Amino acid sequence: MPSHEHQEYLSIAIWEALPGMEDASLATIRELNAVVAKNGYGRDLLYRTGRQYVLLRYWNSREARVTALEDPEMLRCWARLATE
Repeated sequence: MPSHEHQEYLSIAIWEALPGMEDASLATIRELNAVVAKNGYGRDLLYRTGRQYVLLRYWNSREARVTALEDPEMLRCWARLATE
């Protein structure tokens, strides 16, 4: 029987930066990546496909994901990204 001691959970976010906001958007994503890494929530991979960006987040656990969803730093970054 396989071990599930360290099972990652994948989340995918796809977005397109607003006109003139690409640099700000990427800075916010880098900040989000830093919060994820600093708090041990998981790891991120960022891809660009034309004008869109694809963020793959591998959560370390379900608990890490739930905790991150309530993290004020994470919430601020996502709110800012919505305007970028």
